[in-house]
Amino acid sequence: QVQLVESGGGLVQAGGSLRLSCAASGRTFNVYAMGWFRQAPGKEREFVAAITWTGDGTYYADSVKGRFTISRDYGKSAVYLQMNSLKPEDTAVYYCAGRYYSTISVFRSEYDYWGQGTQVTVSS
Repeated sequence: QVQLVESGGGLVQAGGSLRLSCAASGRTFNVYAMGWFRQAPGKEREFVAAITWTGDGTYYADSVKGRFTISRDYGKSAVYLQMNSLKPEDTAVYYCAGRYYSTISVFRSEYDYWGQGTQVTVSS
């Protein structure tokens, strides 16, 4: 099994920045592409960003493009989400996810492992 643990969430004012981290442990060789999703109260969990196994391919939701950056560190078995120019509508629980395949997916159902989530709250 693979365990994913997110950290770095918190309360920030609009226009501020946060950096989320996701640490993977266990059978990490089973995890290839990684992604971030978020879920706001009363809404469906939605795709935010993803990165390929090699790290040379990334993809972002239109709502965060140009503001968020996903990256990974193989040595630390970690993936990060740098969030800049935060807006109140970015408020949500952010989840890290991993999948067996090396290619990116924007679909929740195509991810095999999930973290417990970290709360991000952006005040206006």
